[in-house]
Amino acid sequence: MDTKRLIIVAVGGQGNLLASRVLAEAALLSDVPVRMSEIHGMAQRGGVVESAIVFGDAESTIISDGEADLLVGFEPSETLRAIRKANSKTVVISNLSPLPPFTVAIGRGVYPDLKQLQELIRSKTSKLIAFDAVALAKQAGNVLAVNMVLVGALTQTRILPLSAESVKETVRTKTKKAFADINLKAFELGFSAAECC
Repeated sequence: MDTKRLIIVAVGGQGNLLASRVLAEAALLSDVPVRMSEIHGMAQRGGVVESAIVFGDAESTIISDGEADLLVGFEPSETLRAIRKANSKTVVISNLSPLPPFTVAIGRGVYPDLKQLQELIRSKTSKLIAFDAVALAKQAGNVLAVNMVLVGALTQTRILPLSAESVKETVRTKTKKAFADINLKAFELGFSAAECC
């Protein structure tokens, strides 16, 4: 089995860790070897959260610069910040709804222009799938379902050795029952959005 390396970056509170666990559980359900590590940083204060997930036979979860097959960004500027992990063959999926950091809110920083951000990512990678995942999460019934929207988009690329059915089964059984239907709808909306991009 080919090894596939995935980096997921988000801001604390966006559900990166749940998304990572869903993908890892789906891999286990599918008998796919998987290793995962997380960097929490200042997550509780809106800081970056990064997950590295390696599918297939690998001895380490370390994904060095230029090694990611897939990069998923829950926040546009965090996607850009993690672009060093990508290479010219990497597929990038990014939410386009910004969560500007505190420095921008107080006027001490400038948020990157979204059009330029996308052009820069496209120039360095194989493909960029970018859309407003927050709008789709709201459409699914809960803004906090952004993570499942992006898991759906990621699954649609078919780069990971996971079927949509195994991921949906994991969403159904490993997320809170009260949110299972919303999460599944969010997954489907993200899956469809990635087909169009």
